[in-house]
Amino acid sequence: MKIIEQRVLRGRNYYSDKPCVMTLLELDETRLTQQLAGFNDALLAVLPQLVEHRCSAGQYAGFVQALRAGTSLAHVVEHVTLALQCEAGTSVSFGRTRAAGTPQRWRVVVAYETEQVALEALDAAIELVTALAAGAAVDLATWLPALRDTAERHAIGTSTGAILRAAAQRGIPYVRLTEQANMFLLGWGSQQKRLQATITADTGHIAVEIASDKGLTKALLQQAGVPVPEGTAVRTLEQAQRAAARLGGLVTVKPLDGNHGRGVTTRCGTPEEVQVAFERAREHGRTIIVERFIDGDDYRILVAGGRVVAAARRRPPQVTGDGASTIRQLVETENLNPARGDGHTNILTKIPLDGLTETALAEQGFDLDTVLPAGANARLRGNANLSSGGTAEDVTDLLPALTRTLCVRAVQKVGLDVAGIDLVCRDIAAPLAGGNGAFIEINAAPGIRMHEYPSAGTPRDAGAAIVDSMFGAGDGRIPVIAVTGTNGKTTTTLMLEHAVRATGLRTGCATTEGVFIDGASIAQGDCSGYWSARAVLGAPEVEFAVLETARGGIMKRGLGYDRCDVAVVLNVTADHLGQDGIDTVEQLAEVKGVVARSARKACVLNAEDPLCVGIGATLPEGVETIYFAVDAEHPVLLRHLENGGRAAYLQDGALILADGQARHRLLWAEEMPAAVEGCARHNIANALAAAAALMATEFGIGSIADGLASFVCDGRRNPLRTNVYDVRGIKVIVDYAHNPAAYQALGQMARTLARGRACAIVTAPGDRRDDTLAAIGAACGAAFDEVVAYEWAAEDRGRARGERADVIATGAGRVGRVMLDCGEALRTTLARCQAGDVLLFACGSSTDELVDALRVSDPESAERIAQALVA
Repeated sequence: MKIIEQRVLRGRNYYSDKPCVMTLLELDETRLTQQLAGFNDALLAVLPQLVEHRCSAGQYAGFVQALRAGTSLAHVVEHVTLALQCEAGTSVSFGRTRAAGTPQRWRVVVAYETEQVALEALDAAIELVTALAAGAAVDLATWLPALRDTAERHAIGTSTGAILRAAAQRGIPYVRLTEQANMFLLGWGSQQKRLQATITADTGHIAVEIASDKGLTKALLQQAGVPVPEGTAVRTLEQAQRAAARLGGLVTVKPLDGNHGRGVTTRCGTPEEVQVAFERAREHGRTIIVERFIDGDDYRILVAGGRVVAAARRRPPQVTGDGASTIRQLVETENLNPARGDGHTNILTKIPLDGLTETALAEQGFDLDTVLPAGANARLRGNANLSSGGTAEDVTDLLPALTRTLCVRAVQKVGLDVAGIDLVCRDIAAPLAGGNGAFIEINAAPGIRMHEYPSAGTPRDAGAAIVDSMFGAGDGRIPVIAVTGTNGKTTTTLMLEHAVRATGLRTGCATTEGVFIDGASIAQGDCSGYWSARAVLGAPEVEFAVLETARGGIMKRGLGYDRCDVAVVLNVTADHLGQDGIDTVEQLAEVKGVVARSARKACVLNAEDPLCVGIGATLPEGVETIYFAVDAEHPVLLRHLENGGRAAYLQDGALILADGQARHRLLWAEEMPAAVEGCARHNIANALAAAAALMATEFGIGSIADGLASFVCDGRRNPLRTNVYDVRGIKVIVDYAHNPAAYQALGQMARTLARGRACAIVTAPGDRRDDTLAAIGAACGAAFDEVVAYEWAAEDRGRARGERADVIATGAGRVGRVMLDCGEALRTTLARCQAGDVLLFACGSSTDELVDALRVSDPESAERIAQALVA
C-alpha cells in the first residue's frame, strides 16, 4: 500500500471537531482481513490492546468483530495508528476509514495529540500491517522507541501543560508557536498573551535579570524589610573559605545565577567542604554566593497576580532501606516509579546519582553501595528541588497573613508578575520574625507541578491562578465573524470589515484576495484558509476579525480558529464537486456546516436556501439562528419572524433589520454602491447577511447602515466582484463567477441593468465536471442574448484546448459560440454592442485582461479603467 495524499487538519474539520490526519491510501490488493490466513491472530498478538477498540459497532471488541467479519487493510491501518499513538504516550481514540472512489483507494482519518507522532505512527502502521499481511513476523520494538522519543521531544512541560489546561477550561484559545519549544500564544489579536514555561508576556526582562542575580535580589529584599540570610558573593576559593569563616557555623554555597538547585551545596562547615562545594558551584557560574545556612525545612511559595497562590514543603529525595538492597539499587527502583520522568515531563523527576548525592550520603556516613537497614532512611540531596528528585507537601493553609504579605512584597520589589519564592524556616505556621526563617531566593520561571500534584496535602490549581493573573476575568478573545458559502464570501467579508473599521476598531481580514490588517494589505493571493486566519488572529493590533473561510481551506487544513462569535453561511450550490471526496451538494453543505457549528453566539443563514436552513438544525444548543432573505415573503423567513426571531430582509426596495422587538429600515438598496442601482440582487443578499452578522455582534443600526452605504465594490477595493465599467455607453461587468449559481445571479443583474441587449463572455476552471460546465452554459443561455465561451490557458488543468469552451457553448444552446482567445472575444463582442447594452466578462484572472483587450480598439477607455484600478 502507498500514500497518495496526506493532509494534517489542524483545526475543526469535515471529519471531526478535533485535529486529524487524513491520508488517501492506495492498497496493492483488495483482499479483506478474513481472507488473509493467520492475519487477525498475528495482529492481536502484536497489539492486544486493539481488543478494547469499539469501532463503529460502538461496543467493546467492536474492531475485533470487524476483523473477523472481514474488513479492509486500510481500516486496520487506522486502528493500528491509533494504538501506536497511545503506546507512544499520546492518548487518542477517534478514527474513520471510507472508500475513496475505487476498491483500492481509501481515506483514512485518525485523530492526534501530537502531529509528528501521528505521522510517524501512520507510517509505522502501514509497514506493520503490510508485513503481517505478507505473513512476516513483526516486533513493536522496531517502531516504539522512535515513536516514544518523538512524543517526548514534542511533549509540553508539566507546568506549562497545567496553565494550558486552565486556559482551555476558561475557553481561552492557544497555539504552540514552535514545534518543540514550550512557547505558546494564548488569546487572539489585541487580547493575546505569550507564555514560555511559566514566564508570561507581562514578565519584565529587567525583573527576570534581577531574579537571576541572587546577590541583587537579596539586596532589594533587604530594602523591602524581608528577612534574608547573611552572605556575600565571591570569585575565588580563598574568598569563599574566608567568607565561610567570617559567617561561622554552617554555610550554603551556590552559583549566583543558577537554577533548579544546580550546584547548590548546604551544611558546609569545614574548609574542605567549602572547597568541594565551591568547585561544584563553579560548574554552573563564575560568581559564587556563600551565605549562612538557615536551619529548617525548605518551602516554595507561589505568587501570581499579587497574591499567594500556593505553598509547599519540599523534601529532599530519599530512600528507605529494606535490609538487602544498596542505596544505588533503591534509587534505581524508585526511578522506575511511573510518576517520575526525565526533566519536567512528569509529576516527579528521576533522582540523579552524582557528586551532590555522594556528598549528602557522606554527611550521613553512607555511600552508594551502602545496604540500608530495613526502615532506615537516607537523604540523597542537600536541596529539595523537584527537578533533582524531591517531593512536595501542600501547606498553603498554614501560612500566616504576615508571611503572605512579605511574599507579595518581595515579588513586587523584584518586579515579577509570577514568581516562586524559596523560603527556609523552622515553623511555616509561625511568623518569620525572631530567626524563624528567611527568604533564600526568588525564581522568575517557577515550576508549579509541586502545587498541582503534591505528594501530600491539597492540590492547588496554580495553572488557573496564573491564567487569572494574565487575563483577569476575560477569555483572551476578540470578536470574530466567519463567512462561508459558495458565492459572495469575499464581498460579504469585505463589507463586514469595512463597516467594522468605520466605527474606529482595528480590523483583521482574510479573503481570497489577501490578508488585510486595519485596511492595509500584508499578504496577497487566496488567503481564505487556516494559515491566513492564524495570521489575522495572531496580529497583536487586531481588535475585530472577519475571516472568509472557503471549502478548500476547510478540507486542506481545517479551521484556523476553534470558535467564532458569528458564522455566516451565504448559500450552498454546486461547485468544486468531485474534489476531496465531496461529490454531492449535500456533502458540500456538510463542509460549510463546519463553519456554522463553530459559532458560539449566532449563525446567519440564507432563509431561501434549503441546505442553509438544514444547517441550522445542526447548530450547537444556545446558538441563535438569524435569517436573511431577499424575498420578504419567503415562508421560512415569515415563520422565523412570527416566532420572534431576528432577521434581515429586503422589502419594497429597503433593507430591513428585525431585532426581535422592532423592525428598522437600514437604507434603500439603491443607496448602496455595491447594489449597482438596486439591480445586483446577489450583493443585496450579501449586504443583508452582513447586516445580520453586525447586529449579532451588537453594532447599532446607524453604524450598520453607514457601513453598507459607504462600501464600494470596485476593481481596486473588491476586484473581480461585480465591478462595473463604462465603455462608450456600454456597461461592462467584470466578475470572477465560476459556477452556475453565480452566472445565474449575474445574468439576472445584467437583464435588469440593460436598456438593450445583454451579452456574456464566460469561462470556467478546467477542473470542473462536464455537468457543471454545461450548467454554466445553460444559466448563461437563459439570461443573455449572446454567450461567447473562451478559455484561460492557465486553467486547463489537464483538459484539451477548447474542450471546456465547447461544453459551455453547447450548454448555452443557440446563443452560444466559442472564441478561445480572451482578447479577441472581448473586442469582437464589444464591437457588436451598442450604448445601453450590458456585457458580462466573467472568470478572468484580472481586470488587466479587459484593459489589454481595449488598448487595441479603444485606448481611451483602456487608460481610464487602468487609472481607476490604481486610484
